Amino acid sequence: MNDLREGDLGFTFSSNKKEELEIKHNGKVATKLRKGRGVRFAMQLEESDFSEQQQLMARLTGNYKRGNEH
Repeated sequence: MNDLREGDLGFTFSSNKKEELEIKHNGKVATKLRKGRGVRFAMQLEESDFSEQQQLMARLTGNYKRGNEH
């Protein structure tokens, strides 16, 4: 059985008590966004579908495939 969702790039996000948005890639912290920036990005993520969320997080963290990797 394959549990991967279409468009899954391995990113997850969550917020913590310090008002930080934490983005993880394959279970490891990739970046943290503090206060206002985290809130704005979280709002953008909530307005997006799963695949778009994955793309947004990939671009933000620099883990975005540009199509020219071999």
